This record gives sequence, structure tokens and C-alpha cells, in this order.
Amino acid sequence: MQAARDFSHYVRDLGSGVSHIDLAVEGVSCAGCMSKIERALSALPDVTLARVNLTDRRVALEWKQGAHDPTRFIDRLAELGYKAYPFEPVRAEALETEQASFLLRCLGVAAFGAMNVMMLSVPVWSGNVTDMIPEQRDFFHWLSALIALPAAAYSGQPFFRSAFRALRARSTNMDVPISIGIVLALAMSVVETIHHAEHAYFDAALMLITFLVAGRYLDQSMRRRTRAVAGNLAALRGETATKFVGVDEISEVPIAAVQAGDIVLLRPGERSAVDGSVIEGRSKIDQSLITGETLPVKAGPGTAVYAGTLNISGALRVRVSAASEGTLLSEIGRLLDNAVQARTRYVQLADRAARLYAPVVHAAALLTMLGWVAFGASWHDAIVMAIAVLIITCPCALGLAIPAVQTVVSGAMFRNGVLLNSGDAIERLADVDRAVFDKTGTLTLPELDVANAASIPAEMFELAGRLALASQHPVASAVARAAKAKTPLAGVEEITGQGVHGFVDGLEVRLGRPSFCGADYLANDILCRDPEASVVAFRHGETCHVFAVRQRLRPDAARAVAALQQCGIGVEILSGDRKPAVRHAAQSLGIHEWRAGVTPADKIARIDELKRHGVKVMMVGDGMNDAPALAAAHVSMSPVTATHLSQATADLVFLGDRLTPVVAAIGFSRKALRLMRQNLWLAAVYNLLAVPLAIAGLATPLVAAAAMSGSSLLVILNALRAHRGVRELS
Repeated sequence: MQAARDFSHYVRDLGSGVSHIDLAVEGVSCAGCMSKIERALSALPDVTLARVNLTDRRVALEWKQGAHDPTRFIDRLAELGYKAYPFEPVRAEALETEQASFLLRCLGVAAFGAMNVMMLSVPVWSGNVTDMIPEQRDFFHWLSALIALPAAAYSGQPFFRSAFRALRARSTNMDVPISIGIVLALAMSVVETIHHAEHAYFDAALMLITFLVAGRYLDQSMRRRTRAVAGNLAALRGETATKFVGVDEISEVPIAAVQAGDIVLLRPGERSAVDGSVIEGRSKIDQSLITGETLPVKAGPGTAVYAGTLNISGALRVRVSAASEGTLLSEIGRLLDNAVQARTRYVQLADRAARLYAPVVHAAALLTMLGWVAFGASWHDAIVMAIAVLIITCPCALGLAIPAVQTVVSGAMFRNGVLLNSGDAIERLADVDRAVFDKTGTLTLPELDVANAASIPAEMFELAGRLALASQHPVASAVARAAKAKTPLAGVEEITGQGVHGFVDGLEVRLGRPSFCGADYLANDILCRDPEASVVAFRHGETCHVFAVRQRLRPDAARAVAALQQCGIGVEILSGDRKPAVRHAAQSLGIHEWRAGVTPADKIARIDELKRHGVKVMMVGDGMNDAPALAAAHVSMSPVTATHLSQATADLVFLGDRLTPVVAAIGFSRKALRLMRQNLWLAAVYNLLAVPLAIAGLATPLVAAAAMSGSSLLVILNALRAHRGVRELS
């Protein structure tokens, strides 16, 4: 008796009578799997969406509420030969890690077995020419069988399991003919060895498995870097909240127990678990979630607070407007998921070509065998020729054409300060014709800079720096860093919301707000001349100085922007920062299109607008508020100093303080795309030349394996050309 399965708690109500669930699906490895699953599930009545995310092997399903139970989808996938269950990020990542380790073990076993069998095959090849006695040849063949059979049984599991699932579901995939070719080659080798034949094909079978597993492992390692980042969002979302259950009585409760209208306490150092507005208290909060601005902002009665916002100083009472799945943080997560799923619609050209592989190869091998029998050949010879067709048409070169270039180019990019975070980012980056930059932390350096350092006396600067070490405020940290201060002053006290003060040689020293230091007139003068700067005042006795602190543009930002524009790539800025600061950055860099004060939704709307006009957008950003836009763009990049969420979402991450890696990445991607196309042509030409030879009986399985291996090596050698430097965008 089968136990009842209840997956209702994994179903999300999207409103308007539509339900949604995410299912993890095992065994999805190519575009053929994607299209088969999407067609089968979309054919079910009242299903409005069935979309497979090949990156994390997840299928998103939407249907009319009440029309289906989630178990119906799981059962339908089982009928297709795929095991499915509700998607859980932690479980999915654990399974992916286990699968990667398994593929690596298979690759090691196959390569080890192939090398040893090859060593045994060399004497046999040379011995057949120099009249090796049959007993010696048989000994080497049986020794090869002793190594090859268990090695093939273990290392071929990724293909055997996939083929078995497909056949059990009465369908085929590209692993079916591969498995047939391997099994037949091994079986014929055993038969040939038993009958004391001159040739056996153990080496061909193991070489075949080695190249196939290598291609699959390369592809797997690329895709693992593009995991869904729900776990990163969860790290910013509090699981509990401190709720007022009476006038002055508080209780820590699960976030599910908090509703709109409740009042919660937000202590210093805590992240908000809800959206709401401050009704009592004053503090400074980190609102980079919304604006991307690195500087804390003041919070008081009426200030909006969002889930994930960090409270820095004072305690706040917040009236809840949304909790749990209704918060802006959850909305960012949904936007991110939708954008990532949309991206998976870009199917690799190699996958589309491989989709026809199984039926064509089956037909070619069968017709070859029957044709030779019809023309008087023995069944033994006909089967050998059919095996040669199955082996020689193996899509090793096709399977390596893309991953090999990706691997080589990712190494070349790393040496130029770019980390590849997504397997198919290279092709998408090569198509870019518009670059959209965030300002704060992207076009500018992440650390603040003292703009008027030269006008401050050295002694005062050093003293202010030592005093600034007592504060954790970003502006104070900028002063301490610019002064290269190492030794803090003793006896310093911090006044919340004002600054720090102490005594040096009997004179009071202060660092903080201009009003705290009695330097409002000096601060106003600086702000009139430089409205986008932040100011911090320093007072030593009766002497006052004001530091103008601002974010400095990356040293090569203007040159990088000019290089992009010269090659026909349009550049614009979308920033949540203040208008004067964004205008100044745009003017300094020669960028004519810019927008200030934009929200995450505004950024996605602008990217969608560009996409509707056929523009291929590259988004470059660093803040959590940029994450949905990064995922929605055609391709995306983030600096290494970006938030963990942005790094995980971005397709590429660049290192250092310069923007030239962005330009270099585009150059490498365009070169890589040319090499990928060349590899696909090499694979196609190989099959056009080799298949007729195998059908004509001019290639034994051994020659077929050599030809197959040779085509794969040719593809890899061509991919190695990507190591060469890129001089310019072309």
C-alpha cells in the first residue's frame, strides 16, 4: 500500500487563481530533455506555464488553482523517465555536489583504464605486423578485458543509467546510441578474444567513455557556478521578529506570526525581517538594499524600512506593512527567479544539433548492418561495421566544442582579472551592444576618498585620523584610511548620532557632524561647491577643518567607457544614488544617458524596454538592489567587492579597482564565439567525411575510435588558441 503524498505546502498562490510549484528533476542534461519535459507538461489541461531551468535542473509549473495536485506532475515526469520532487535549494546543491564528484571519479577511472589498455594495445598493434604469436596476443587481449570491463561498467554509469531510464519510458536520448556502441564494442571484443581474432576494441570503448565523461564534467562544472541564489536571500531575511504583544511587553515570534499592522522592535545591529515604517526612535540604517548607496541614512518617525535593512545605531519601533512573502526582499527573490528562468531559454547551438543525434545514428547503424547483410556480408562483419558507425558518429567533438572553449577562455579571462560565473555567458557577452552601469561601487571605487586632503594641514590630518579610528562610521573610516592612522587616541568617547570626542594635551578634539564641531559655515561652503560630497568636521581647540568625502571614480573608468563606445557599444547609467552625484559621474565619463534615484523595479523596466527594441544588454552592478536587473539582462557582471547576492547572480565577476577587465572580457568572448563556431564546423565536417567511410566498411571500430579521438583532440587544440591575448574589441 503506497503512502499518500502531500506536497501542498510547496505550492505558492500567485493570485488570480494561479498556483505555482518548483520541482527538482534528476537526469536533465541537454536541450532534448528540456523540450520533452516542457512539451509533456504543457500538454496537461489547465497548465499555463512549464519551464525548465537547465542550470539547476528545476522545472517551474503554473496552473489554474484546483485543477491539479502536484503529485500529478511528479507522476507524469516519472512516466517520461525523470525522478522529480519539490525543489529545495540546500538539497539540490547537495545532489549537484555529489553528482560532480561522481563524474570526476568516473573520469578518473575511464582515463586510468584507457591509458593502461592503450599501453597493452601498442604491443598488439606492432606485434600483428611482426608476426606476434597468437598466445601472446590473446594474453594481452584478456589482460585488456580484465581492465576494460570493470572500468567501463563503472565509468559508463552516467550514460547507462540515462539510457536505461529513457528506454524504460519508451523513448530515446543521445545516451542510448552511446551506450549501445559501448556495450557492442565491449561484447564484440570479448567475442573476438574468445575466437583468437587479431583485433579487439577495448581501447576504443574506454577512449570513447573518457572523452564523453570529460565533456559532461566540463559542462557540469560550468553549470554548477550558476546555482540559484535563494539561500543568499534567505541569509538576509530574518526568521524571527521581536513583536510588541502589549503596551511595553515584547516577545520573539516566528516571522509567520507577524501580520500587517503589528509593531516590532528593531534593535541596533539587527536586520529587519519585515517591511514597515518607523513610528518611534531615531537611528541610522543601511538602505543599500533599495538604493545601492553605501552610506547609512537617517531614520526617524515616518522612515520606510524594508526586510533586509540593517539598523546601525538606535532602537526603532516599526509598524509592519508586509511580512514573510509579501516583503520587498521576497519580491526581489521572485524577480530574480523569473529572470533566471527566462535566461534558460537560450539553448546552446550544440544542444540543438545533438537533439537529432539519437534517431539519425540509430537509423544509420541499423541500415548499415542490414545493407551489408543484404549484399552478402556475414552477420559478424555487418555488426562490426554497425559498431564502427555508432562509434565514429559519437558526438564527442560536438560535446567538447563548447565546454572546451569555455574552460580555456575562463582561464584566459582569470589571468586578465575576470571570473566566469556562468557557462553560457561567453556567447551572450559576445552579442552585447549596450552596457548599463550602476554608479555606486561599480563606476566608483567601493571605498570613500577624502577629496580635499591636500588642503588639510598634515598635523591636523594625522590627529583627525587617529581620532577617527574610534568610530566605525564609513566617513570616519575614510578619514582614518587617508591619514594612514594606526594608533587610536586614548579616552575617546562616541556620542551616538553626533561623532567622537576626546582630549589631547588639555585641548578637546572632536570629529563628526559639522554642528557637533561648530563648523556649519565651513561645511556649507564645501557643499555649495561640491553638492555630491559628504562632509565630516574636525575641531582641535578653536581650530576647525572640514573633510569633503566622496566616492572616487575607478582610475580607468573614462578609458574603459571610451573603449566600449568606440566599438559601437552604447553606455548608460542606472543608479539609485542622488541626482547631483550621478550627473557628475556621467559628465566625467562622457556618458550622455543616465538616470538617478531608480529602484530595482525601475532598472528591470528599463532593461525590458531595451530588450523589446532588440538591444542585447550587459548590466554591470554591485548592490543587492542590482540583483534582479543583473539576472534580467542578456548578460551581467559585478566587481569582486559586490554583495554576495550580486556576485552569485552575475555571469562574470571582475577583480581589482579597474574597469578594463570588462572591456577585455568582451574581447575574449567575441574571440571565443568564433572558436566555438569553428569547433562546431570541425565536428560537422568530421561527421560528413567519417560517416560515409564507416558505412562503406572502410573503418573498423578501432579506426573509428581513433578518428573519434582525433576529432576531439582537434577541437581541443583549436580551443587552446583562446589563450592568446586580445588586443582590441572586434
